[in-house]
Amino acid sequence: MAQLDNPSIGFSEEDAWRLHHPHDDVLVVSIRAGDYNMHRVLVDNRSSTDILYYPTFQQMGIGRERVIPTNALLVGFEGTRVYPLGVVTLSVTVKDYPQQITKDVVFLVVDCSSAYNAILGQPTLNAWKAVTSTYHLMVKFPH
Repeated sequence: MAQLDNPSIGFSEEDAWRLHHPHDDVLVVSIRAGDYNMHRVLVDNRSSTDILYYPTFQQMGIGRERVIPTNALLVGFEGTRVYPLGVVTLSVTVKDYPQQITKDVVFLVVDCSSAYNAILGQPTLNAWKAVTSTYHLMVKFPH
């Protein structure tokens, strides 16, 4: 599981001490979304949107009335088209007090299968001024 930290010192080899290199692991974190502790959240700085998968949405117990319809279209890696069920805004917290950040995140709710519960993409990473490192399996952000 990746760690979330402060970027003021940048990344160093010490940040990667617990990892076995070389590796090709993806950057996966845990977050708190609303009242739900969510694990297996992919951090993808190439994704143009933040995604919440519908099975996770259902497990969170969020009422379907909170989903706002959208006409957005997602095109997957293989060119497949996915029409989201809508968007939902959730308060997302990462890290622990006092070094934490809490912001509203607008997720596209998508009804398809995934190994992940959600994807944090460019909108959130940019809003948080986050810096990612797949080598270190770490995200750093000012808090």
